[in-house]
Amino acid sequence: MTQDASTAQPDAMLYRVVHETAYTYATPVELAHHLAHLCPLDQAAQKRIDYVCDIHPEPEHRHSEADVFGNRREFFAYYSPHDTLTVRAVSLVQVRAPLAPDWDASPPWQAVREQLLYRAGKPYVAEAEFTFGTHFAPLFAEAGAYAAPSFPADRPLLSGALDLMRRIHADFTYNPESTEVQTRAPQALELRAGVCQDYAHVMISALRSLGLAARYVSGYLRSHPKSGEEELVGVDASHAWVAVWCPVNGWVEFDPTNNRQPAADYVRVALGRDFADVSPLRGVIRGGGDHTLRVGVHVSPVDPR
Repeated sequence: MTQDASTAQPDAMLYRVVHETAYTYATPVELAHHLAHLCPLDQAAQKRIDYVCDIHPEPEHRHSEADVFGNRREFFAYYSPHDTLTVRAVSLVQVRAPLAPDWDASPPWQAVREQLLYRAGKPYVAEAEFTFGTHFAPLFAEAGAYAAPSFPADRPLLSGALDLMRRIHADFTYNPESTEVQTRAPQALELRAGVCQDYAHVMISALRSLGLAARYVSGYLRSHPKSGEEELVGVDASHAWVAVWCPVNGWVEFDPTNNRQPAADYVRVALGRDFADVSPLRGVIRGGGDHTLRVGVHVSPVDPR
């Protein structure tokens, strides 16, 4: 089966990632608890070489730990008034494109669904945890109906996922004004519009509504393409895409926003069931009133010499 040239294995790339978030509050925040997912993952195709996160003002409590998905998350809190908050994460990451999957060995999608189904006495498949609906990517009939044309009987799982990705890219309009961070997959599917988060949630809901395992991947794209390459949608901001579980190939990634498989120009930060598991920065505050928010992301290649 012939696939896009983007699945080729390029040389490793070294990137410096800067992600800065700055809040200015109209009135002082009296109490605040925050949770951040800003530290890039260590994986087979990605090595985290360095990571530093500077937070101002200095938190009165701060600690980090791994969550159940293997992401590094950081908690920090304030118990005294402050009227600004700046979080600046700087990472050095070496990335290779994931190995191209064995497309011809992909089993039929119904066989994978059967493997993921729970039955008494049947061996437990851990990836089945990613078949259930979640807040942002629920199971709903319209998602299953949308996915159905990509998954006729006996079609290989990965071939169906590739077709679904291409259909979402063709059917949806990238429009940051059409949705909000709280938008869920049912609304995005009805609108046929949104941003990378919406594209990912729709694809995840569609796959899970067929009984397949899919997870949400958050990260970044290289800010400027190589000479002669087209700039991708979602640069200079947090990006999101999808990973589908295949028994032969493990987790295989698809980016419906850009109609391609992630390669060496993607940096992976966190993975989970949906956006709620991997939000870059979230929190609960008392006070603050209105606020202004500025977010900047830049991913630049570094000459390793």
